[in-house]
Amino acid sequence: MGKVSVLNIKGEKVSDITLNENVWEITPNDAVIYDAIRVARNAMRQGTASTKTRAEVSGGGRKPWKQKGTGRARQGSTRAPHWYHGGIVFGPKPRNYTIKMNRKERRLALKSALSYKVSDEALTIVDSLSLDTNKTKDMKQILINLKADSKVLIVTDELTENLILATRNLRNVILLEANEINVLDIVSAEKLIMTEGAVHKVEEVLV
Repeated sequence: MGKVSVLNIKGEKVSDITLNENVWEITPNDAVIYDAIRVARNAMRQGTASTKTRAEVSGGGRKPWKQKGTGRARQGSTRAPHWYHGGIVFGPKPRNYTIKMNRKERRLALKSALSYKVSDEALTIVDSLSLDTNKTKDMKQILINLKADSKVLIVTDELTENLILATRNLRNVILLEANEINVLDIVSAEKLIMTEGAVHKVEEVLV
């Protein structure tokens, strides 16, 4: 793969980096990306929705009227599903939505998502993201310098307190360490900003 420019936080080119084509220039597999996103979103679900069956709602222990002679339909309980305050039929119960994905598939999905960012020219590599202050306005200026005014995913090789504080109030910015990178956040972001160190860490794992 050809060389990619490395910028500083002022948006100026400082060097070049050669990305590993086995990570950044593969033929993306859309099906595996879809599966990885589904795995991530399912893992976010609490699965605590719950309803009560006719056996669980309170009351209804007595037969509302005798079986015969009233002219009305026979009823055994006032908590049957068709009664007001009755139990729920086939309602949700607490469950675990987690699904599994093979390790090779996870790696392929991650490489596919990164390859899409390169082909879409949505990847920016910076030499460092060490900040002298923790002010949000300073981080905003850096994003302007890097022409990242949309939804941004920042991946760094080391999280510093200043960087965390400077980005936490920016609603369009997600900040991750290199070992936390995932398909869902990559696909959701319109711009991917990575430090040079983060690039090397990701390549070490995926190559």
